[in-house]
Amino acid sequence: MTGMHGRSPDSDPGDPPPVIGTLAQSRLRELLGEVQDRIAEIVGVRDQMDRLIEAMLVVTAGLDLDNTLRSIVHTAIELVDARYGALGVRETDTDSHRLSEFVYEGIDDRTRVLIGDLPRGHGVLGLLFEQPKPIRLADMSTHPSSVGFPAHHPPMRTFLGVPVQVRDEIFGNLYLTEKAGGQEFTEDDEVVVQALAAAAGIAIANARLYEQSRTRQQWLQATQDVATIVLAGGEPAEVLELITARALTLTQSACAFLALPEDPDTPAAEVDELVVVSAAGADAEQIVHTRIPVHGSRVGAVFRDEPTTTAEPSSAPGLDPAKYGAPVVAPLRAGQSVIGVLTTVRPAEMPALDAAGHSMMSGFADQAALALELANTQRRMRELDVVSERDRIARDLHDHVIQRLFAVGLSLQGTVARARTPEIKARLTDTINDVQTIVQDIRHSIFDLHSSTAAEAPVLRKRLHAVVAEMTADTDLRTSVRLAGPVSVLSPAMFDDLEAVLREALSNVVRHAGATAVSVKLTIADDVTLEITDNGIGLPEQPTRRSGLANMAARTREGGSFTAEKDSAGGTVIRWSVPLPAVSTN
Repeated sequence: MTGMHGRSPDSDPGDPPPVIGTLAQSRLRELLGEVQDRIAEIVGVRDQMDRLIEAMLVVTAGLDLDNTLRSIVHTAIELVDARYGALGVRETDTDSHRLSEFVYEGIDDRTRVLIGDLPRGHGVLGLLFEQPKPIRLADMSTHPSSVGFPAHHPPMRTFLGVPVQVRDEIFGNLYLTEKAGGQEFTEDDEVVVQALAAAAGIAIANARLYEQSRTRQQWLQATQDVATIVLAGGEPAEVLELITARALTLTQSACAFLALPEDPDTPAAEVDELVVVSAAGADAEQIVHTRIPVHGSRVGAVFRDEPTTTAEPSSAPGLDPAKYGAPVVAPLRAGQSVIGVLTTVRPAEMPALDAAGHSMMSGFADQAALALELANTQRRMRELDVVSERDRIARDLHDHVIQRLFAVGLSLQGTVARARTPEIKARLTDTINDVQTIVQDIRHSIFDLHSSTAAEAPVLRKRLHAVVAEMTADTDLRTSVRLAGPVSVLSPAMFDDLEAVLREALSNVVRHAGATAVSVKLTIADDVTLEITDNGIGLPEQPTRRSGLANMAARTREGGSFTAEKDSAGGTVIRWSVPLPAVSTN
């Protein structure tokens, strides 16, 4: 019979009751289970810590900023088993919550295109800028700051956001959504991602320092390139092109241009407008030669001695404000004066140039200004050397060549008187006339050499000789070309008219005159007169074709004249004349 306490009469008094034994075994199993769970938890934490340490090493391994940002996002996704991850970079130099860059992973390219614009920092994403502390949500759509998702955006419920700080400055935020298995992000996940964000801040700081160092080195190299071309004797135009090309590349801009005063010797206070003298990048051709008013424009304000600044998009001449971002305008300072402005314009979709970029561009502009001043000084020195050499040649021609020719002429004149036959007298007389013509040509050359823009004389003479050579190349015509007077007063447009008239006249001589010789004489006095004389058959009484003569007459302008008539010695004289004042003002 069993007693009140359930003990069997045959049982040993020292044995534990059966119920107690069962409870003890159950408790032991519970303890063993707890120990196993704790061991598993410890092992899991250790594994997670190992993964975190490995992730930190991966994140801090690189120095390229873009690669570092992508590595941070990828590593964070793997650490907490999230499906989607992103790193939003805050715009610099502003107090807004806008994102200048959004590095993401988990969304395929097709979906990305369907979604459209990337997030700009609204809703929950921007909340981390207002309250820079971790946010963990079971359903982000229920948060008061949620603004929903655009069309075609994949559904996202669970959310973990952690700020990324770089030297006490909020660089951006790390966003993770959709933990695997539909689970919520845990407190451990939050701690792990915070630790990763701290490592990411260090990695980003290192990458930014490296990028700034590399960019600074590139700016220094650009300055050295400009100095090299100047010291090598490069023309100012080459220096201008190099400056704009380097500025375009180093600022990652779509367009860059240089604007200078039309007359570099005009004091800055008297300059009313700037002229774009060099441009590089997109739309460069339509910008060159554009005039920018100094008063009432941001570019002009910088020229008036304002520091490097970001201007409104509409201040870039000839560029579509919708296509381009805000221009950065830097003054070209040479000593205490500003000689021009350097402007760079990024595409509209790119973030604006940061403060460090402003500083480096400003320094480059100052160095470029000094290089331009040096290039212009070297050009003026070369011009002075040319003038000095022309003066020396002119003196030699006058003091030696002309005097010797005079002596030859006098000797020949003395010989004429002693000549016994008319043929010899005629031959000597022709030779004396040739010597006098040579002396006259040399005097004209001396005049051209002393002219302030004497470089024009050889250019015009070369062009006229080229036309004569071209038009008479397949003939036996003897030709001569003479220039008399200050060629420097002629405009480039007049050069074109003279060349066209000469070409038309020689065409008539070759086709219709039957001549053996033709002479061309250009005289510049009160009028500019071009005479083409041949020894051919002369003009017919009733010319059958007058289009060529009409073309030459059409180029005389107001107050000019054109005649084509028989020469008294036989042949034809074509005379084309324009008043010099009309030439000067044309």
